[in-house]
This record gives sequence, structure tokens and C-alpha cells, in this order.
Amino acid sequence: MNPLWLDDLAVGDRFRTDEYEITQEEILAFAGRYDPQPFHLDEEAAAGSFFQGLAASGWHTAAVTMRLIVTSGLPIATGIIGAGVELSWPSPTRPGDVVHAEITVTEITPSRSKPDRGFVTIGYETVTRTGEIRQRTTATLLMFTRPSRPSPSDAPRS
Repeated sequence: MNPLWLDDLAVGDRFRTDEYEITQEEILAFAGRYDPQPFHLDEEAAAGSFFQGLAASGWHTAAVTMRLIVTSGLPIATGIIGAGVELSWPSPTRPGDVVHAEITVTEITPSRSKPDRGFVTIGYETVTRTGEIRQRTTATLLMFTRPSRPSPSDAPRS
């Protein structure tokens, strides 16, 4: 994919990432390291919990989603620079879920004081193959305009 600059985007643009399978081994490893709660670590404890079964940490789902967006969804030329985010997890991510992200540009606000940049608001959902939404996100990103190329008249003269 070609790298995108602020000038390349328009409100309503849509992007879709590749898919990614969330394995039980990944769920256990992530939870063991970053979110060691019983419903993320132990099938028996999880069965008796609110989740009624082993569930990935929401932060694991967010991390997988970020990877998908960076590697196959939104190729921002200068990298994804977050300025704010709201997210929710309407349903638990389960072992064996195959997910992708669907991204929509919802707002573009050029900077008034710095014309080389602006803010882009995107909405995206992390969705399973069966259409279940695992994560819903609104993010504001800092983006830069395409650098201007010097024209031949700008070249130094000898």
C-alpha cells in the first residue's frame, strides 16, 4: 500500500485490514504478562465468571487491532500518532476468533497554526468472520501533509 498523507484522505474513506486469528496460547500469554485475571487465565474460573468462558483481555484485542491497522489497514506515511482514543468492548474476544478491522475516516481538521499537519478522526470496529463486534473505537490521529517537492526554479544556480 502507498503511504498516506493528510492530503490523501477524505471524510468517508474506508479501509479494511487483513485477518488475524487469536489463539488460546496468545490469550494466556498476554494475560499472564499484562492482565492476570482469572477469566483471562483459567478456563474453569472463566466458565463461572461474567464472561462464561475464557476471554481475551480487552487490551489484547486492542493490541491485535493496532497491529492490523499498522500492517494492513491505514498506511500513514509518518506512522500512526495517537492524540486521543475512546474504545469499548461490546463482546468478549474468544480463542479461535478470526478478526479484522474496518476503518472509516469521520473528520479531518487541518491545524490553523501549523499548515503542515492536522487531525484525523477515525472510527473502527474489530469484527469476527461471523460479524460479531469485539471492539469499537474512535481515535484522533495527528497526520502531516505531503512534503512539498522543490521545484526546478528553487535549485541553486552556479
